[in-house]
Amino acid sequence: MKRTQLTWLLLLFSCNQILVSFHSYHTCEASQIDNLDKLLIKSRRSRNGTPPRTTSSWGDHLNKNQFYTPVYVGKQEGQKDLDKIEGLPGQPQQGVDFDQYSGYVTVDSQAGRALFYYFVESPQDSSSKPLVLWLNGGPGCSSFGYGAMEELGPFGVNSDGKTLYLNEHAWNKVANVIFMESPAGVGFSYSNTSSDYTVGDIRTAEDSYTFLVNWLERFPEYKTRDFYITGESYAGHYVPQLAYTILSKNKVTNQTVINLKGIAIGNAWIDDNTGEQGIYEYYWSHALNSDETHAGIQKYCDFVTGNFSSICEQYLGQGDGELGNIDIYNIYAPLCHSSASKHSINDVDPCIDNYVEAYLNLGEVQTALHAKPTNWTACGDVSWTDSPTTILPVIQQLIASGMSVWVYSGDTDGRVPVASSRYSINMLNLPVVKAWRPWYSSNEVGGYVIEYKGLTLTTVRGAGHMVPSSQPERALTMISSFLHGKPPPS
Repeated sequence: MKRTQLTWLLLLFSCNQILVSFHSYHTCEASQIDNLDKLLIKSRRSRNGTPPRTTSSWGDHLNKNQFYTPVYVGKQEGQKDLDKIEGLPGQPQQGVDFDQYSGYVTVDSQAGRALFYYFVESPQDSSSKPLVLWLNGGPGCSSFGYGAMEELGPFGVNSDGKTLYLNEHAWNKVANVIFMESPAGVGFSYSNTSSDYTVGDIRTAEDSYTFLVNWLERFPEYKTRDFYITGESYAGHYVPQLAYTILSKNKVTNQTVINLKGIAIGNAWIDDNTGEQGIYEYYWSHALNSDETHAGIQKYCDFVTGNFSSICEQYLGQGDGELGNIDIYNIYAPLCHSSASKHSINDVDPCIDNYVEAYLNLGEVQTALHAKPTNWTACGDVSWTDSPTTILPVIQQLIASGMSVWVYSGDTDGRVPVASSRYSINMLNLPVVKAWRPWYSSNEVGGYVIEYKGLTLTTVRGAGHMVPSSQPERALTMISSFLHGKPPPS
């Protein structure tokens, strides 16, 4: 398949190697989806005069009365006990001192649509700790396979693809964490209606909301708990949209009011125009592009309107072609090959995707997870429809609501780089409350932070696109601060 310079945005690849070039071909050993290409091609067309991806403000659909009816789907009593995991195959013999659950929550009985979740409680004082939902992006990639098994969950998968090790910097140290695979067609989540695999931002937010309302019926002790939504990459859409849906429906429904306190989005795709601008700025500033290419992009590309001329497209393609064979999600990390070592950089094994896929396809693992027999892949075979070109208006409304809004960025990610986050946030024109400064973790600079009125931007030093994977200790320090309502330690 022919690729544009936008091809690689946002998607968490399960490939062993990543080759980034303009109008190049790309093959992966593991399965992946093509919907991102289609989505971003639509984005380019919408900014070059053809009909846009969306013609109205995101959230207008919430004004329709049919969306304000209760969304309870079936009885949840007793289901919690059935979802409890007695133990995962290959988990360590010692140190698993927390409860874990997994299973399905039906979000549409008529269609037979159900979302899979994995939930881990905190080993210490779980009853006093907040509830956190984690979402990966794509769109269409697994929050369980990536988020839980590679980033912030309690376990990682060893290279044998059969045994697990404990993650000493798991986020359930500070919160009770749900990982939800969304939408249907991703991971273990499914539908009995094939048309459900054509989906977009609107239904993803609605299904996620329905999931939460029914999950809280299954786990009623969490109904009044402080609740936070976190995620990365295309979850820069998922998380704000779900938060906005919750705030809207909290006002009008006669069902559970979700006690939403804040959101945190990492290396998040927020706005198409400033996102692209930041990518090419990052390339040049990190010695990935030539001066000639950078000068051409600066001269001929209009990132304000996004209407790119043919000569602009030529320079953008030239910029992508200069990258070479690197992991653009973590520009200093090694690729997965026979001589790769997990000690190459920050003890991250570049072949971890392969181990996770092997583990989650073991029959005994799927049985222990209460999952349907599934050919599990990291990214699902779904086609994407609606997707706004910017999520900034939604973020503005969340800020106006008074909730905590954090944007964080690993500074070695070249695909959704910190430059993109900064350009996007600057579009909001928020006054600075506390200036740019370093923050610390274990007596080292963990990153940098700036506090705006209503929003906090923080970087994580030495982290790639998957921040909790490449810098687990710093990520835990950061998220602990977020949950406590204060900036990272200075």
